[in-house]
Amino acid sequence: MDGLAAHLAWVDPWLLPLDEGAAWPISRLEAVAALLSLVMVGFNLRVNPLGWPLAIVSSALYGLLFARSRLYGEAALQLVFIALSVWGWGQWLRGRADSGGQPRVSRLTSTGRWWALMAALLLWPLIGGALDVATDSDVPYWDALPTAGSLVGQWLLARKRVDNWPCWLAVNLVSMALFAHKGLWLTVALYGVFAALSVLGWRAWLREASPRWSGLP
Repeated sequence: MDGLAAHLAWVDPWLLPLDEGAAWPISRLEAVAALLSLVMVGFNLRVNPLGWPLAIVSSALYGLLFARSRLYGEAALQLVFIALSVWGWGQWLRGRADSGGQPRVSRLTSTGRWWALMAALLLWPLIGGALDVATDSDVPYWDALPTAGSLVGQWLLARKRVDNWPCWLAVNLVSMALFAHKGLWLTVALYGVFAALSVLGWRAWLREASPRWSGLP
C-alpha cells in the first residue's frame, strides 16, 4: 500500500484545510465530496435518478480522501459504489420489474430481510480479514463493518427496496464513529445528516410502497 500512497501524492494539495485556524480543519476535497453527497441523498429521497451521477462523482472523490486516510475498505467501497451506481442508474431508467414495467418502491419480505442481514454479517469478517492481511489499516474490522453494510444497502437502493434506508441508518451511525477516529469532522457531520435523512427516506418510501403508511406525518 506504500506504492498506492505514493501514487496518490498529487491529491495532497486538495487535502489542505479550507481554514488553517479552524478548530476542526476541513479539506477542500472533503468539502466538495460532502456537498455532492448531500445533494445526491436529496435526489434519492425523491426517487429521482439524477442522484446516481452525483453518487458516481462523490464516490470518486471520497475514494481519494479515504485512501489518503488509510481507510482502504472505505476507499475500495467507493469503486464498488461507482460500478453499482452505473448499474442502479440503468435500473431506475430502463430496469424491468417482474410485472414487466419499471421497478417500483417495495419492501423486502421477512425472508429477504434475513438474507440481507446474513449477507452483511458474512461480508464483514471477509472484508475485515482482507484489510488486516493486505493493508496497513489500523482499524481493519471497524472499517469493514460499514463497508459490508454499504454493499447491501446500495444493492437494496438500486432495487428500490424500502429496506435500504434502515440499512443506511445503521451504516451512517457506525461510520460517524469511524470518521471521528480519523479526524474527518465534516464527514462526521455529513453522516449525521445522512442518518437523519435515512429516517426521512424510510418514512417517505414506506408511504409510497404501502398505502397503509400514507397517514404518516
